[in-house]
Amino acid sequence: MKTIMSTKKQTISKWLLVDASNQILGRMACEIAKRLRGKHKASYTPHENVGDYIIVINASEVKVTGNKAKDKMYYRHSGYMGGLKAEPFEKLQQRKSEAIIEQAVKGMLPKGPLGREMFSRLKVYPGKTHPHIAQNPEELR
Repeated sequence: MKTIMSTKKQTISKWLLVDASNQILGRMACEIAKRLRGKHKASYTPHENVGDYIIVINASEVKVTGNKAKDKMYYRHSGYMGGLKAEPFEKLQQRKSEAIIEQAVKGMLPKGPLGREMFSRLKVYPGKTHPHIAQNPEELR
C-alpha cells in the first residue's frame, strides 16, 4: 500500500460561512480550527495547508458558559515595563468582538509558518455583512 500525500495544487479549498450568533465560543472555535487545518478531509496532510476558508459573521453575539463572561480575562502587553493590560470578556466583546474568536482559533492551530498561513484563511466580522459574497460561501451547520 502506498501513502498518498496531497499537495496544495491537488486540493480544492471551499469557502464556508459560520454564523456565530448564540453559539458557544470554544465549541465553535474547535470546529473552525479543524476546518482550517483540513482534518475533515480524507486528503489531510499534516505538513500542507489543505484546509478551507472560513467566514465568521455575527461575532459580537458569541456566547460563553457559566461565569466566563465576567471572569474570563484577555491579556496583552505593550512591551514596556508594567505594560500588562487585562480586559474582561464582556468589555472586549463590546470593543472588538472579532478578536475573541480570532484568539480562540489561533490557539488551536499549529505554531509557526504553517499555522500563520492557516490563520490567514479565517475572516471574522462583527455584523451580518461581509465582502466575500463573490466566493459563494456554503453555510456550515
